Amino acid sequence: QVQLKESGPGLVKPSQTLSLTCTVTGGSITSRKGLEYIGGIAYSGSTYYSPSFKSRTSISRDTSKNQFSLQLSSVTTEDTAVYYCARDTVRGSHAPFRGCLSVSWTENQPS
Repeated sequence: QVQLKESGPGLVKPSQTLSLTCTVTGGSITSRKGLEYIGGIAYSGSTYYSPSFKSRTSISRDTSKNQFSLQLSSVTTEDTAVYYCARDTVRGSHAPFRGCLSVSWTENQPS
């Protein structure tokens, strides 16, 4: 089983450089395609989809339940993956997904 462990300074002060190291065990960092962005939903409710997934992806949210959902249609064996939800914390005028509440990713398995 592939496992990842992050390590870093824990606390970085303003103007300092953050360095985060991820150590992979049980696999190789060159044997997989890596994380691939599927899409996101912003605080406003507007959605963004990666062009490669747009035709068969839908992301929605239910604010009353504090939940969001990803639907991927017409799945094939190529979609076999570990899927993740994550909060986008990037800020700034040049951040492509600025204001996203959450995004989903897939880590493709070796072919």
